[in-house]
Amino acid sequence: MEDNKRDFDDFFRDGVKRDSEPQESKQADEPAAQKDEQDNPSYYYSYGPYKSEEQPPAQAAVQEEVEMTPPRPVRPLDVTPRPAYQWAPSEPPKKKKRSRFMSTMATVLATALVTGGLMFASDHYNLFTGKEAETTSGRTANAATVSTANGSAKNVVDVVRPDNIPTIVQNSSPAVVKIVTLQKPTSRSSSSSLFDDPLFRQFFGDSGQNNSQNQSNQEPQISGYGSGFIFEKSGYILTNQHVISGADAVQVYVEGKDEPYTAEVLGNSSDLDLAVLKIKGNSDFPTLPLAANIDNANVGDWVVAIGNPYGMDHTVTVGVLSAKERSIEIQDGSTVRKYKHLMQTDASINPGNSGGPLLNLNGEVIGINTAINSEAQGIGYVVPISTINEVVDKLKNNVEIPKEPVPYLGVQLTEILQSYVQELGLENTNGAMVKEVVMGSPAFKAGIKSYDVILSVNGKEIKTSQALVDTVQTLKVGDKAVLGIVRDGKKMEITVTVGDSSKLQTSTSTSND
Repeated sequence: MEDNKRDFDDFFRDGVKRDSEPQESKQADEPAAQKDEQDNPSYYYSYGPYKSEEQPPAQAAVQEEVEMTPPRPVRPLDVTPRPAYQWAPSEPPKKKKRSRFMSTMATVLATALVTGGLMFASDHYNLFTGKEAETTSGRTANAATVSTANGSAKNVVDVVRPDNIPTIVQNSSPAVVKIVTLQKPTSRSSSSSLFDDPLFRQFFGDSGQNNSQNQSNQEPQISGYGSGFIFEKSGYILTNQHVISGADAVQVYVEGKDEPYTAEVLGNSSDLDLAVLKIKGNSDFPTLPLAANIDNANVGDWVVAIGNPYGMDHTVTVGVLSAKERSIEIQDGSTVRKYKHLMQTDASINPGNSGGPLLNLNGEVIGINTAINSEAQGIGYVVPISTINEVVDKLKNNVEIPKEPVPYLGVQLTEILQSYVQELGLENTNGAMVKEVVMGSPAFKAGIKSYDVILSVNGKEIKTSQALVDTVQTLKVGDKAVLGIVRDGKKMEITVTVGDSSKLQTSTSTSND
């Protein structure tokens, strides 16, 4: 390369000299030069920008070997637009990744679809229960026979609302009656001692005779409504004692009759809250059968109540027997009614239902609707048929029904305050303090005094006044009870004979024991 460059430079220097010679000499030399070129032609190879000045002979040019390096292949640039996703010929196409949310939703929907389909199929074709368990709507209970593994059979009862209630109501309603109680109005309050004084009445020109005549001439006024039912065709009616309590007259309305019947009260029991009335008619009255006992009635059985709530005749409600052997206390004026052995039902019972029948699905009377819990819904109480059957004959014949013995001691109790502990010589507030002793009571006869603190009964510890009352109620009339008491800070024991509060002429408050 260096040799070629030097030759190339000399060539250009010679060219410059030739350009500076006179034009005339050039023209003179041109023929000679052209002659030399024709005689001796020359060839050369050009390498880059340089050109060799030497002109080797033609034979040497032919014989010389020149190594030519072939050009390296160049991959042309592909400017053809391609899709967003490409793949090699040997690879599968790449898929766009789905989001986690979409995958989860797709799984949930697929699961719901499959589950719903299986549930529909199993229910429609009875895949698990079989044809024996199919029920027919409108029937009281379908008893189907299902074979067990050992070959025995059992009855499967579908619990549905019974459909024979309309039949029960149709057959029973004629024997259910509405009871209306009447009382004569009083011109003056009986609590006014001034008007009870003859001198006071005479001072105001009232001799007392005119007042008596005016009261006798006044018509009785309606004082209340209730229900009842005829249990003998001659006109015997059962109802609650509190329905007719204090009434001067009792009227009975029978279905299908325009005029009421005047009823006679034969017998009643305030303890049992039962009464029997009698009406007279020209023909037999429709009746309701009394169930033999309550043993056949089970908790959960369907029951039907018929009565006249708020004076609305023959109202029907349906429910179940919720419980048995309930005990409640109801304040009735100045006295307290203590009910025992009651049944409980959720069939709606409202004021005016008292005295009405509670029926089973055979149309038999299993109890008399009596009371409700005013602080709750669906809690009604019923006097059971077992109690009714025991006393109904005595009530019909107006025979006095002996009261059930009620154990009591005859003391009024109060709780012990913390401020009393030191003064009474106690260690804590446990026990029941005697506030008052009833004159002539078992406690009075045994020597119990006010401010005595009862700590135990027959060795059982007493912590509150209510605990003492509950403990005494478990005893029997005539039992001996050893009371552990504290008096003036000294401990002692006093034996008391349990008495019977049902024999008392006057009622005591609930705090008495």
